[in-house]
Amino acid sequence: MSAEPPTSGWADMGAREHVFPVRVYFEDTDAGGIVYHANYLKFAERARTEMLRLLGHDQFDLLAQLDIGFTVRRCEVDYLAPARLDDALEVHTRLLDVRGASLRLAQTVSRGGTALAQLTLRIACMHRSGRPVRLPDPIRSALETLAKPD
Repeated sequence: MSAEPPTSGWADMGAREHVFPVRVYFEDTDAGGIVYHANYLKFAERARTEMLRLLGHDQFDLLAQLDIGFTVRRCEVDYLAPARLDDALEVHTRLLDVRGASLRLAQTVSRGGTALAQLTLRIACMHRSGRPVRLPDPIRSALETLAKPD
């Protein structure tokens, strides 16, 4: 029996966003079965990684081939409602703007169309040495395809 590869989610071009499904496991919750607040950050990180993968850019390859990676420079989170054990969630990621060496994203963790947490992030493109570097053109172009209207 061969296992299906994990999903990278999908691009909803009409909404101009990436959608990533997440299931809440026991390890994600506190003693009351409610998702621990820091785990929303993990869900959002997974979604950003899979968005890049779906756009053709694997983070491992970027580090190995170009000596670059991404780091969170700023993150704001509004927690609106709790997620619970075994919930099927979606993380919706929208590109707000792209600058020379950074991008700004909005992410919403939702259940059945109801927003549970809203995140706004500034992500910096960093060289392995720790200094900021310009986003390579192929990455910028891929991200902008998700952001540009038809």
